[in-house]
Formats: sequence, C-alpha cells, structure tokens
Amino acid sequence: MSSHIPAYPLAWPAGWKRTAPEHRTHGKFNRKERKSTTHRRADGSTYESSWQSSRDLTIADAVERVLQQLRMMGVHDDDLVVSSNLELRLDGRPRSGQRTPADPGIAVYWSDPSTPGNPPRCMAIDRYVGVADNLAAVAATLEAMRAIERHGGATILERAFSGFTALAGPAAVDWREVIDPADPEGSYRRLRSEHHPDRPGGSAEAFQRVQRAYEQYQQEAKQC
Repeated sequence: MSSHIPAYPLAWPAGWKRTAPEHRTHGKFNRKERKSTTHRRADGSTYESSWQSSRDLTIADAVERVLQQLRMMGVHDDDLVVSSNLELRLDGRPRSGQRTPADPGIAVYWSDPSTPGNPPRCMAIDRYVGVADNLAAVAATLEAMRAIERHGGATILERAFSGFTALAGPAAVDWREVIDPADPEGSYRRLRSEHHPDRPGGSAEAFQRVQRAYEQYQQEAKQC
C-alpha cells in the first residue's frame, strides 16, 4: 500500500462527496453475542438456557469486520490503510476508547491482488455520526460487493472498483507552498498545531495538507 496515505488523520479521497454533519445519522450496527446460564432444579440436576444479546460495536470490532472482508478478497493486512481521525495503536490501527472526533468519516485504502498490477482501491463512508458505524458500513458494503461477484457480477464489481480507483489518491502538494522554506521544522510544528482537527478552526483536510508537505520536505532532505 502506498506509504503517502496516512492512517491519521483522515485522508478523505479527492473527489468523494462529503456528508454534511447535520445529515449524518445514528447507525444500527451492533455485535450479537450468545449468552447462557446454568439453572438448578429442585432435585439437584442442572440445565442450561441461552439467549442472544447485542451490544454496541467497538472500534476494534468494526476494524476487524473490515479486515475480515478484505482478507476474503485476498488482501493482506499489510496492503491496506484504515484512515480516520482516531489516534492509532502501536500496530497502526485506530484505537478504541477515544471520544468521537468532529469528523467521524472513515476511508479504507488497499491494493487489489486479484487484478494485474495490484491497482489501488478505496472506499470511504461518513454517513454516520460514529466512527465504528462508518467502519461497519464499509465492511457491509464490501460483503455486498463480494456477493455480487459470487452471483456472476464480476464485471459490475470491477467497474465499481475502477470508480474507487479513479478517486482514491489525495492531491499532490508542493511543500514550499505550505511550509516556510526558511524554517521548515518550525513552520511545520506551528501549522500542525494550528490545523489539528481537534482545535477550534482546525480541519482534517488542512492538517493532511501540512502533513503531506512535511513528508515531501523530508524526502527531498534525505536525497540532498
């Protein structure tokens, strides 16, 4: 997977329409669990009863759903990026237990091993107010698309993924247009703080632009 796509903050694909905050809804995704309990009869014998319950999805639950669907498509975990405004665990995946960010969108980027050249793919959803629900929606969409393929719709599926590819990459940026060439390090730290999504007036898009500019600056510095 291309290293220029950050897992944090959210790298929303260029050209994809955003959902206005006032139009986001609460998702109905949850996790089903089978529970049981043991009962004792008056004669001392026992029997068990079981029932199914549901609980809210955690970020870890939802990420695992996405990973499972992509694994079924032959995608390796190292060949995908789950991008969001959630801070990351040591393995680079979104960490559970955080407060919901102002922008709960999710974008999943991966390389398609089933097509020559392993073209990049992307799917992004911000319909729901919760990050876990948007992740679960990505997983549900991938599952539905795999069903299309199973029922002979491989051409339809390829056309859909081609559409994802056409819109996937974040726009290129010349770091000198973003970061002050006279003081790259200091300028980067100031702009990173100023545009952080959790700060008033900050935004994920501006933060990503600063981050990509700094990464470009670092690459050029290594070549000098």
